[in-house]
Amino acid sequence: MSMPFYVSPEQMMKDKADYARKGIARGRAVVVVAYADGILFASENASRALHKISEIYDRVAFAAVGKYNEFENLRVAGVRYADLRGYSYDRSDVTARGLANAYAQTLGAIFTTESKPYEVELVVAEVGRTPESDQIYRLTYDGSVADEHGYVAMGGSAEQITAKLAAGWNPGLDLAAALGLAVQALGSDAAAEAAGQGPRPIAADHLEVAVLDRTRTRRLFRRVPAAVLSGMLATPSPDGPADTAAEGPADPPVDTPPTP
Repeated sequence: MSMPFYVSPEQMMKDKADYARKGIARGRAVVVVAYADGILFASENASRALHKISEIYDRVAFAAVGKYNEFENLRVAGVRYADLRGYSYDRSDVTARGLANAYAQTLGAIFTTESKPYEVELVVAEVGRTPESDQIYRLTYDGSVADEHGYVAMGGSAEQITAKLAAGWNPGLDLAAALGLAVQALGSDAAAEAAGQGPRPIAADHLEVAVLDRTRTRRLFRRVPAAVLSGMLATPSPDGPADTAAEGPADPPVDTPPTP
């Protein structure tokens, strides 16, 4: 009589977690940065149709890394949840906290009951009337929820990118400065670190950028097109090298005697 195959629950959960982490690490990172007038989302994504950043409701947005078909199912479910709640109660009852709780229950159930976990990480963000009331929640493949403040990076090379964000972020950033920091952080991935160089450049048409802009009156989510990104990224940074004209006039050239 053959013995039944047995795997301990601890080993099964560990294998599922390792499987999900490896799948997530293969994807391009997504960066979320809070700035003075809202929340910025940025990712290296050349596709104009397969979005990693999307609107959920009036003041709520969604960003994801991992397998596209899995996080797209979650995005659609989030839109349906928000529409139903806003219609049944009030538009102000649709919050990032409620959506994050719903996603956490779904991801947790899939991780514990299904043979294959979702290979996704999510960020659900809500912009408030003031910077202090902004909400950013990060959800992992097993349904864990973290309340983030200021910035968050997820996906491949998240540790290197987070270190870059931590070094350059402050609460008073404007949109151009936040975008510059996000692009520098995305370029400071494992490939750039292995090459021993600075952040690798990322072209504007290879970026997917969107914002939740608190200065707008309704539907605060908007995408930033590549043409606008090019102009914003071309603007010199206030922390960049100083203008040579500001250092004072150059020394006059020394006249050399003519050769006889």
